[in-house]
Amino acid sequence: MTAALSARVPLWRDVRVLKWVVQLVVVAIAFGIVAWLYGNYIENSQRLNIPTNFNFLDNPAQFQITGNSLSQNAPIRQALYEGFLNTLRVSVAGILAATVLGTLIGIARLSKNWVLRSLATAYVEAVRNIPLALFLVMGLLAIVLGIFPTIAEAWNVVGLMIISNRGIAVPWYVGSGYGLLLLAVAGLAVAWVIARWRRSTSDRTGDLPRSGLWGGAGFVATFAIGWFAFGYAITTPEVVGRATQGGIRIDPSFFALFFALVIYTASHVAEIVRGSIQAVPRGQGEAADSLALSGFQKMWYIVLPQAFRIAIPPIGNQYLNLIKNSSLGAAIGYYDITLVAQTSVGNGSPAVPVFALAMAIYISISLVTSVFVNIANRRMMLVER
Repeated sequence: MTAALSARVPLWRDVRVLKWVVQLVVVAIAFGIVAWLYGNYIENSQRLNIPTNFNFLDNPAQFQITGNSLSQNAPIRQALYEGFLNTLRVSVAGILAATVLGTLIGIARLSKNWVLRSLATAYVEAVRNIPLALFLVMGLLAIVLGIFPTIAEAWNVVGLMIISNRGIAVPWYVGSGYGLLLLAVAGLAVAWVIARWRRSTSDRTGDLPRSGLWGGAGFVATFAIGWFAFGYAITTPEVVGRATQGGIRIDPSFFALFFALVIYTASHVAEIVRGSIQAVPRGQGEAADSLALSGFQKMWYIVLPQAFRIAIPPIGNQYLNLIKNSSLGAAIGYYDITLVAQTSVGNGSPAVPVFALAMAIYISISLVTSVFVNIANRRMMLVER
């Protein structure tokens, strides 16, 4: 009996060995398929005399990016960099706006006010069931070209904003962009230190931390001091002839893409926020009511912090979707990384290296976004003892 139990199981019947063998076979098949495809690509490229390296990055772009002063003789690498910045601009702005709008609509869906709740529900159910491309076309054709006036009849909003079918001109700063970035980083560092101090003070005394309010005040104070110390100024736009001068002009294609991404993504974020709020135990709200907290205080201090522990991972997925959906801007002439890559290929650059580089850029942006989302998720996560 003892001898039978101590006998080793044959390798072809050992479950652990079989699992490893199956995994190794699957990996080998996958690598084999990739190697076969790559071999065919190299062979066909050599036969057709198509370059497979990245030397094309030094060639002149031979096209101009709308709303950018980049010369047509600039190298393709510079055009791709500008496309990367355009993708980054619309993605960051869209993520911030969609988060705020989606959170407000998600809260409104649970409102006791029937009109507000019905409007929020109608928005969510209508928007998330319409293709994003239609919002993109509507933003350009129906709003920018159909509603906005010509430059001769441009709307001047309190002398700070000029709206026309050539874009939206808004006030902008005068000075070094890198210096302004350093000011923002310094302000965030000061805000973080103050917020930690307020939280530690709250733990010691029991007072409300109000870390966001104190941290925001520290950020504004640091930014304001640096602004005046480095001599920054603000320039406002004005109509001169058939164009605007001063400030910064938001291109119509940027506005249409931003509008479509925010409206569409916010509907999904709203549903995530609504479900996360409903997942918070009802007793938490009842405890807040017993402490005589107002509706805002209950939502801000009790419900939302717990709801976002649930909401952060799925909202992070919506951020990634927004970044990838920004490539649809190529359909309306927004020179993001996708349209720059398409135009470069149309001007004779090798397709596979160009689009491989574009894919690598999208992967990099998405991975960095995932890192920030995971950091926020770990910060919000409950630590069990």
